Amino acid sequence: MVTGLGSGSGSDPTSDSNGWGRARGLALKSLVLIGGVLLVKRLTKSTTRWDHAKIVTQSLTGEKFSKEQASRDPDNYFNIRMLTCPAAEMVDGSKVLYFEQAFWRTPQKPFRQRFYMVKPCPKELKCDVEVGSYAIRDAEEYKNFCDRSKDQRPLPEEVIGDIAEHLTTIHLKRCDRGKRCLYEGSNPPGGFPNSWNGATYCTSELAILKNNEIHTWDRGYDDGGNQVWGVKEGPYEFKPAPASSVSELFSPLNLPPLQSMEKRIEGSFVLQV
Repeated sequence: MVTGLGSGSGSDPTSDSNGWGRARGLALKSLVLIGGVLLVKRLTKSTTRWDHAKIVTQSLTGEKFSKEQASRDPDNYFNIRMLTCPAAEMVDGSKVLYFEQAFWRTPQKPFRQRFYMVKPCPKELKCDVEVGSYAIRDAEEYKNFCDRSKDQRPLPEEVIGDIAEHLTTIHLKRCDRGKRCLYEGSNPPGGFPNSWNGATYCTSELAILKNNEIHTWDRGYDDGGNQVWGVKEGPYEFKPAPASSVSELFSPLNLPPLQSMEKRIEGSFVLQV
């Protein structure tokens, strides 16, 4: 007997529904299982050497001030603007940053300019990130580099050509859990040659905190190990300035007498390193 199209082959609608439900349940379980595996893999993935370098580069980049520290201890610390931005990339992937510092009342007149080169530490050293400091061949040409539009800056290939003598290198290591910092470190033992104000060598320390704060401490010593320049009380503390407070930094009400500030500037570490 020929059956009509409406009769089908005798399948049970309830059975079909149960079969679809089981299939959907298996698919959902599979997705959950795959998601869990991916999450565990992501959480357990070790940070690579270049990941460390990227984190340090991002932390150093931006505009920061030592305003809070200068307010707490105006006899020993200035309110300084620290500004850093990407400038070039080397063939091996190392990032070149332009760095400058200026007194907060005259940001257009930086007194300290450097190139920083950030890259993973050599495998033979027990550290994660290497931050090298280099002089600039023609520093005047780079003033306010970060504040300019990109078409008004020297090109990356020009930047690389303007990297001058090596000044210092700091080896950073990831901080242990529970500490405020992300990375901290200093120059190799013995420091680096420096002749300012009777010094024979200088030391540099750097700490990168979890709140995007940067601590730096540079000091010069003579042959006898006596400190001849640099602050003695502790590192400079640079914190990102909220946009709303930047205008307050330059308010005439906050400006100290120029003459008194100039007297305090003499001998400051920021003018020597």
